[in-house]
Amino acid sequence: MFSIGDFATLGRVSVRMLRHYDTLGLLVPERAPSGYRYYRAEQLHALNRITALKGLGFSLAQVKTILHDDVGVDELRGMLRMRRAELDAQMAADQARLRAVEVRLRLIESEGRMSVDEIVVKPVAPVRVAALQTTVSSYDSGEIGPAIQPLYQELCAHLDAAGIVPIGAGVSFFDGTGEDGQPIRISAGMQVGAAPDPSYGFEIVDLPAIPAAATLVHRGAMDTVDASYQALAAWISDHGYRMLGHSREVYLEFSEDHDKWVNEIQIAVEKA
Repeated sequence: MFSIGDFATLGRVSVRMLRHYDTLGLLVPERAPSGYRYYRAEQLHALNRITALKGLGFSLAQVKTILHDDVGVDELRGMLRMRRAELDAQMAADQARLRAVEVRLRLIESEGRMSVDEIVVKPVAPVRVAALQTTVSSYDSGEIGPAIQPLYQELCAHLDAAGIVPIGAGVSFFDGTGEDGQPIRISAGMQVGAAPDPSYGFEIVDLPAIPAAATLVHRGAMDTVDASYQALAAWISDHGYRMLGHSREVYLEFSEDHDKWVNEIQIAVEKA
């Protein structure tokens, strides 16, 4: 038998917490005629379960119910796996929100200071691409990036399986505005010379020529591309143009280090 102080030391909890568990009927000690609480060594097993279930996010009322059902080790491990997945998803969502705030902060910091010397209006030739598509709910770069990067990995695997070698840079293109909750279709493409074939597992798409495109070379990771888009938007407005359709992104240079990426943004325009 152990005093409440010794049991708290062995169980790695506080005496105050043990008294609280006693009050709730979660972990009830034996009491001597003097009123002192004493715990048996086997009660450490119950304490371990209480602590583990609390750590998984269960309320003490829920813990009491679970303990009453005599939850086993395998069930506890299953609960742990589920809770770990929930926490991982929550952490990923929190990190995505922080990245989005950082991007907007960089936009605010660069307002009126970003160079537009590289913006050029030029014709863009038609191009044939092998492409895979998915949908997103907005043009937020924090949403597009995680969606489109796996598409390129999958597309490259399909091209290898089909024995098709790309003949030019990757081209991303977009369709939709996201208005009224409508999804935006994003496409990951690689320039190819192959003819369409239903057995490929991807589409062959002929992107039409653009008579006049306002273009800007973006250097750096794509989670900073919003600043380049906003610089292009200001230039288009200031120089008497208006947008026609949606943009394309041509991947000129890419590597494992995303900060060394070089991409050209192309937006079809005409004189307003």
